[in-house]
Parts: sequence; structure tokens; C-alpha cells
Amino acid sequence: MPGLSGLLLINPRSGDDSPSADELRAAAAQRGIEGRILEEDDDAAEIARSADAEALGMAGGDGSLAAIAEVAIERDLPFVCVPFGTRNHFARDLGLDRDDPVAALDAFGPTGSERRIDVGRVAGRAFLNNVSLGIYASLVHEREGHRRRSNAFARLRALLLTARNREPLGLSIDGEQVEAQVALVSNNAYKLEVFSLGERERLDEGLLHLYLATGWRVSEWEGRAAASLTIDAARHRIKAAVDGEPLAFETPLEFSIDPLALRVLVPATPG
Repeated sequence: MPGLSGLLLINPRSGDDSPSADELRAAAAQRGIEGRILEEDDDAAEIARSADAEALGMAGGDGSLAAIAEVAIERDLPFVCVPFGTRNHFARDLGLDRDDPVAALDAFGPTGSERRIDVGRVAGRAFLNNVSLGIYASLVHEREGHRRRSNAFARLRALLLTARNREPLGLSIDGEQVEAQVALVSNNAYKLEVFSLGERERLDEGLLHLYLATGWRVSEWEGRAAASLTIDAARHRIKAAVDGEPLAFETPLEFSIDPLALRVLVPATPG
């Protein structure tokens, strides 16, 4: 039985040198998958939207995935995640080997299996992992600004700048005032450790999880679960990190979840 005709979009700015974007495209071609390395000005979602393909894949880090996953939902096509970035938390939670992007290409083949998972939304925008507000979001924005200026000390400087901003965000959750310096809304539940995210055991629970923490040295998280929630802030516009990418939104923010909305293909024996 032949595999699906697939399009694999490759973000060359996400991966390291092993394999290179060209090597990954060649590996895809050997499997009958069309690989396209994205140029700086390419609109990946529009390319995916107009592609003549039976499955859509994205090779990139966490921040590259949701836009193509959203097109897959629009077109009712299966989606393939190929870990090709620096974090790849979504690939980890799918059970993929984050160190072997070529192996993930087998999801397009006849032995690939399909599962349905949830997709979170913030202000109508899809996210696969989480949305953070507060200290971490500010850190991501500073890191991205320095990265664009090729600053070798970006992470250290961002950390120092962010550590100075310890004021509460002035947040309210569904109309209830809360004091927090970190607010994180996730698509399904994480195992949380001290100021770090663990893995998700499920991607099909059908619930958002809200985690709140106060202080720079986070020692305890306050959590709750809901199918939808509204977060308002003292500011009319707030910085956020959506799947690790810096964005800004007008407040209040409306969060929701689309249960089992995304068809995901994975290799028969991932990881």
C-alpha cells in the first residue's frame, strides 16, 4: 500500500547542521514526499493552503508548527510533525525521537498511523503547546529582539532585563483578580516542575490547563482546568509567548480548546 502524497515545509532557520535542510529535503524526496525549503519571505500557511497534497508536514521548531496544523484542520488533512528545531516539545509529547527528524518522515508512509489530538486557541489563533504571559513571555521577546541583532549574549541580557520586572501583571481570570508574575495556559496538562515544563501524558483530554505563579523563584504553581477562559490585564496590550514565539495581543484574551480537531500522523513505532 503506497503512502500519502505529502508536502513537507522545511524551516531552515530552525534546525542545526545534522541533518541540514537540504539533506532533509533529499530524504523526503527518497520517500516520494515533496520538500520545500522556506525562504525568508515565504508565507508557509498560504503554501500549505494551495498545495496539491494528501498530508501536510512541517519541519521546524515548536513555533513553526501551529500555522500549518491550522491549515490541515481547515482542509481536513492529516498533519506530520518533523522535529527540526531547538525545543521540539510537541514532537516529544507525540512520542517522536527529537534527535531523528528523518525517522519522522515515515509518518507519511503506509505504516504511519493516525491519531486525533486537541488544539488550543487564543484570540482565535491556534496553539499546540501553551501560551505564557509574564516573566517568561518577556524573556522570549527580549531573546528574539537580540537574536535579530545577532547578539551573542542575548539570553543573559534578556534574563537580567526581565528579572528587574517583578510587578504583578494585574490579571483577572474570568473576572477574578489574581496576583501572578507568570501565567501559562496549556493545551492539556503538563507535569510542572520548578519553573519548567515537563511532558504531557495526553493530548486528547479536551481541556485547557491554567498555571499561575508568583515571584521569580517559582516554587509552587496554582492550577485549574477549563474548556475555555478569559484573561484580562491592567494593560490594553500584553506580550505573550505562543508555543515559544513572541507575540502581543489586545486584552482581554479569550482562550478555548478544539477537542480532537487535528489529525496527526506518526510513524508506526515513534521514538
